[in-house]
Order: sequence, then structure tokens, then C-alpha cells
Amino acid sequence: QVHLVETGGGLVQAGASLRLSCAYSSAIAYHVAWFRQAPGKEREFVAAISWSGAATYYEDSVKGRFTISRDNAKNTVNLQINNLKPEDTAVYNCAAVSSLSGNYRNPSRYSYWGQGTQVTVSS
Repeated sequence: QVHLVETGGGLVQAGASLRLSCAYSSAIAYHVAWFRQAPGKEREFVAAISWSGAATYYEDSVKGRFTISRDNAKNTVNLQINNLKPEDTAVYNCAAVSSLSGNYRNPSRYSYWGQGTQVTVSS
């Protein structure tokens, strides 16, 4: 069982930066991804990172602005978001999976989810 808790969301103006954190509790190595869901839209893959941190994956639309990282000593996965845009407004969730093989963009593959943190970007 993996327990995930997201923090760091908020209301910011366009162009600002935020650092989302996902604290996880597990003695087993899990890969972690961030997803987001805007009102009226489907959940969307944002980024993923392997257990070791050696491999990272990003949705094309966020490349260059989003950076995923992890600190296994602190059991934390972070998502740095720069130059926020109104279209980034969504609930951001982190999720854990035991294997990143196959379609890691598919949220149904992830076994454990946090409760989410709201990011709202005003223009």
C-alpha cells in the first residue's frame, strides 16, 4: 500500500512559478507520475519519473516549463512549473505504479493516487 499526499498548489498569476510536492510512504520502489484534470476535461498525463530518477517523461505540451524530480531520501517527488498559463489551471494528482513499461500515460495503470492539489492561474 502506498499513501500519497500532494501539496503546493494555489492561486497565481500567469507567468508565475509553483513547486508541487508529492510525499509518498512506501518501502517498495514505485515510479511516480503527475496527472492533471481541468473542469469538464479528461484527466491528462503531465510527467513521470522512474524510481531511480534516471528516467523522466513529459507530455509534449509541458516540455520546457515543467520539471519532475525526486528525492528518495525524503520520499518526495516534485513538479516544478514555470511560466504558468491559464490553461494550466487544474487539479494536479500524483500517482504511483510499479512499472513504467507500456503506456505510462494511461491513468488506469496507476494503482495509488493522492487526493490532489488545485492550481489556478489567472490571466
